[in-house]
Amino acid sequence: MPVAARSTAGVSAIHQSLDTLRLYSHPDCLLHANASGHPESPARLAGVLEALRAAGLRGIEWVEAPCATRAQLAQVHTPAHIARVLDTPAQTPFLLDGDTGMNAHSATAALRAAGAGCAAVDAVMSGQCERAFCAVRPPGHHATPEHAMGFCLFNSVAVAARHAIEAHFLERVAVVDFDVHHGNGTQACFEREPRVLYLSSHERGLYPGTGLAMERGVGNVRNLLLPAGSGSDAFRAAWREVLLPELDAFRPQLLLVSAGFDAHRADPLAHLALETEDFAWITRELLSVAQRHARGRIVSTLEGGYDPAALRECAVAHVRELLG
Repeated sequence: MPVAARSTAGVSAIHQSLDTLRLYSHPDCLLHANASGHPESPARLAGVLEALRAAGLRGIEWVEAPCATRAQLAQVHTPAHIARVLDTPAQTPFLLDGDTGMNAHSATAALRAAGAGCAAVDAVMSGQCERAFCAVRPPGHHATPEHAMGFCLFNSVAVAARHAIEAHFLERVAVVDFDVHHGNGTQACFEREPRVLYLSSHERGLYPGTGLAMERGVGNVRNLLLPAGSGSDAFRAAWREVLLPELDAFRPQLLLVSAGFDAHRADPLAHLALETEDFAWITRELLSVAQRHARGRIVSTLEGGYDPAALRECAVAHVRELLG
């Protein structure tokens, strides 16, 4: 029997059943801002949330994202990095690096983004739902244990993965990253951790310049670089022939997804040529793996995507497939 989902400020709710998708977000994530004109703006998330509501998808339970605790962050990040993000006064915007800024609301937004991933892991592991999507910002996959970078403050998907291992005693957690940029921070967090498999497809030569094929960690890292201009055929072949077989062989107990949509042909910060249907396709493929090995459990977190229309369209396609 479905039960009523929690109603939250700025986040509407519909009914829950065990096979629904939980969508974690929070108005605080809309308050973080970089400098004027920065591509990673509140309008990105506002557009995604608006599009998901307008799509009329049934089976979504909208849930308020909690804040991560310092203890959860400390499983991934150094005390110095946590203190710099959380304890530095930020009444006026300032830069942590050349393109990663903070304002007075950024620390709370970053806590909500990381907390969403941990709460979503708890929900899927306890059987409250099978799948979750964290519609949050700032993004996270470039944040290393020691540094904020690439628009990212804390590495939300890495915090969620470590939480799955430490709180739920999982032995095989997979992080799948189809953002157009390599998730250097996620790789740095786990390249010596055999309980985590990290798989990434990304554009060759693009920021941050990492993610070479030779980077294999302890056999738990696989990077597949796509030349500029690559489209659907190259992307699907990379996953079908290389990355998905490695994921299947790993037999993950939980799938975490760094869901960046900036490989879309319309994105202004990259040079790949994917279509919206490619993101629907990879989501279906990941669902299939999750159903074989992980009881269907997937937690997906929003990363990049900087063309407003493409981002909205791709997020809706991704969530529609997660709903099954």
